[in-house]
Amino acid sequence: MSKILVIEDESAIRRVLVKILTEESDSYEVQEAEDGLKGMEIIKKEDFDLVLCDIKMPKMDGVEVLEAARKVKPEIPFIMISGHGDLDTAVNTMRLGAFDYISKPPDLNRLLTTVRNALDRKELVVENKILKKKVSKNYEMVGESKPITAIKDMIEKVAPTDARVLITGSNGTGKELVAHWIHQKSARSSAPFIEVNCAAIPSELIESELFGHVKGAFTSAVKDRAGKFETANKGTIFLDEIGDMSLSAQAKVLRALQENKISRVGSDKDIKVDVRVVAATNKDLKKEIEEGRFREDLYHRLAVILIQVPSLNERRDDIPLLIEHFAQKIAEEQGIAPKKFSKGAIEMLKGYDWTGNIRELRNVVERLIILGGKEVSEEDVKLFASK
Repeated sequence: MSKILVIEDESAIRRVLVKILTEESDSYEVQEAEDGLKGMEIIKKEDFDLVLCDIKMPKMDGVEVLEAARKVKPEIPFIMISGHGDLDTAVNTMRLGAFDYISKPPDLNRLLTTVRNALDRKELVVENKILKKKVSKNYEMVGESKPITAIKDMIEKVAPTDARVLITGSNGTGKELVAHWIHQKSARSSAPFIEVNCAAIPSELIESELFGHVKGAFTSAVKDRAGKFETANKGTIFLDEIGDMSLSAQAKVLRALQENKISRVGSDKDIKVDVRVVAATNKDLKKEIEEGRFREDLYHRLAVILIQVPSLNERRDDIPLLIEHFAQKIAEEQGIAPKKFSKGAIEMLKGYDWTGNIRELRNVVERLIILGGKEVSEEDVKLFASK
């Protein structure tokens, strides 16, 4: 059922609009307001899928209603109703965020088409919000221990800025989650988040992967190709395992950070990029610098903000929450009912030496859910999670 509010001070036109909408579809629930002030009161109290709003009204005109509504319910589409002399104002309301406008007297087909289109648009906005929430859940940072709380506080301060961040920590600790959180809480969240695993790309291909190439730059370069920096423009690029990057690629990354420019392999043409760089490594970069494998000037460019992600052994208090989180997630993925873990099983798992960190814990939880009893017991842990 789509809820529609009609705000119109001329009662005859208001009745016509309500009649057209209610006769068009049983799925339209239509409410009325005789002026802008009354309409705004209703909008604040109730949720609507669409508002049809006259422009010239006493007490509060349509432009004022539109501006006020966008502050409290920005997702509601507005269709403005304009008299002949209001056309310029109607066009201006679209700049202020109105979906469209219709002229008086309303043309039946034009009105119904515009209403359907506006409702479709609202549905898409809602679907996108749900999808974004699902994406966010995939990168949820679970935990209430002091180390994790400190990282969450740091992210809240750092994310709104464009400061570069270097995330350090052992494999499996959740460095990627920190990078995603920084992006999602930043002003760049609607732009791309591009991940590059520097350790997984051969050294001879890393420059092409990061900066792109032009046709003929090397044997397999059969056409021009944009690199990750270009793809991430206006967004965030996450350079995972940056300690494994070749020195020649490091030099180009340094230039990109210094000048906000890159050039494709095989070209001397500069391309401007606006990218926030977040990097991560499990290596001691200061030691890598001493041994000549990492550029010191690049390190200082990247490490404006340093975030050290603790090992799971350093945040054992979070293990019960992580077990519950993984158990729920795995049950959803497998299409089975969630399993509970006994207190004894949880205590046993808290006492393990988690060398593989959170990644290892997730694998163990999945194994116990598949192989364990209706409630995962200490005996199940002894049988299937022995270290």
